[in-house]
Amino acid sequence: MTVWDRPEPPTRPAPLDRERIVAAAVALADEGGLEAVSVRKVAARLDAGPMRLYGYISTKQELFDLMTDEVHAEILPEEQPGGPGDWREALLVLAHRTRLAALRHEWLADLLGGRPTLGPNGLAVTEAKLAALDGLADIDTVMRAVETVSAYVTGAIRREIANLRAEHATGLSKQDWRRASGPHVTRMLATGRFPALAKAVHDGTDVDAEASFATGLDWVLDAVAAKLSRPPARH
Repeated sequence: MTVWDRPEPPTRPAPLDRERIVAAAVALADEGGLEAVSVRKVAARLDAGPMRLYGYISTKQELFDLMTDEVHAEILPEEQPGGPGDWREALLVLAHRTRLAALRHEWLADLLGGRPTLGPNGLAVTEAKLAALDGLADIDTVMRAVETVSAYVTGAIRREIANLRAEHATGLSKQDWRRASGPHVTRMLATGRFPALAKAVHDGTDVDAEASFATGLDWVLDAVAAKLSRPPARH
């Protein structure tokens, strides 16, 4: 039985429900990451005894599942984007909304990419992705396409969040870090051992995280479009 199937206990003696528990847990994670979340800390935030929370959740993993599903509500657009049949726009919107949700809740990056979330919001996001491609190819192609786009989105988000965390941990912005590491990089490139890297450093165009995310996403969707336009193999 999942946490969504198990009924909640009575609210007495003090008002308590999963909605309040999850809201408190999300607030703690937003402030200090997943390591700041524990049943005891959530109970303290709600001025309740820790044992009372175990009537609503059995494990910390269940709490993480509920938190993840809560944030997935922020990913779903209010209306189907792009109009009927516009699969590319639908996947673009979901991808960008996922990134923005992760920037609001950096801990989400640590919980993306594992087993599918089974809460109502998580299932609705998955449904929206599959529905965008429904009827455009056989179901296996549709599933691989959705998995490929999701893998890119998860990887790009984790990279961006990792960079943000490095800034927080070191106090150095991206430009500050580049200035500090510049002499070492210059010495290494001067050895001639890394000609391709030297070309990228000296001649490449630097773009921000949002532009990089959007460009990579467009390339992945171009690959999906090529698969969708390919005639089915004959057996």
